[in-house]
Amino acid sequence: MKTICIFNQKGGVGKTTTNINLCSYLAMEGHKILAIDMDPQGNTTSGLGFDKRKIELSIYDVLTSDVSLKDVIKECQVIDNFYLAPSTMELAGAEVELINKEKRESILKDKIADLEENYDFIFIDCPPSLGFLTINALSAADTVLIPIQCEFYALEGVGQLINTIQLVKRSLNKKLDIEGVILTMYDGRTNLSNEVVSEVKKYFKDKVYDTTVPRNIRLAECPSFGLPIMLYDDKCKGAESYDNLAKEFLRRQKE
Repeated sequence: MKTICIFNQKGGVGKTTTNINLCSYLAMEGHKILAIDMDPQGNTTSGLGFDKRKIELSIYDVLTSDVSLKDVIKECQVIDNFYLAPSTMELAGAEVELINKEKRESILKDKIADLEENYDFIFIDCPPSLGFLTINALSAADTVLIPIQCEFYALEGVGQLINTIQLVKRSLNKKLDIEGVILTMYDGRTNLSNEVVSEVKKYFKDKVYDTTVPRNIRLAECPSFGLPIMLYDDKCKGAESYDNLAKEFLRRQKE
């Protein structure tokens, strides 16, 4: 079982899109997948067709009480082998509630360790901030998957991102490593996209995935239907890229 945190403190870089669609294609390949939605906006939850208003127990309860992960996990109705620990707006209050808790940085790590069910991969979708929720996710993870968008400010926060990972590695999670870097919102027709790709590759070298995720209107539309891209439009460029990304991800696990 491998736990992977999808993290970038910048918003709008494709963390949730990557979480939903990479998990979906891995599940379709026959791997048992658990996605943990650690973002109070709950976009992974709604993007998989769950109504957040009807969720009684969520990741908020796991972090703030003695509720176990097993008690909140739901089976995704649309894809086999795919399970979700959902999030609701309540999670926004968890940051404050965790302040006085003992071992507050390792609550999620301990709850994952208590899971009786065995998953091939656990993916944690993080909020675009550096609070206790993200620290919990990074403390619980084996590796970090970093989506970086191919835009002008993309590289601005990379130094801070790496510092955060190093900080958590030094103080809370010695084994934390970078799983890889995914370039999102790529447009091959622009010089800017290609410049960003070349700069990111210079910085992260072979950690950068060969598969890039293009700007794609179908990818932007599918969450509002509560569907991953493979069930919304499996022939579009966005679907092709996440299918290829899942295959590359599995190939890299063997290497």
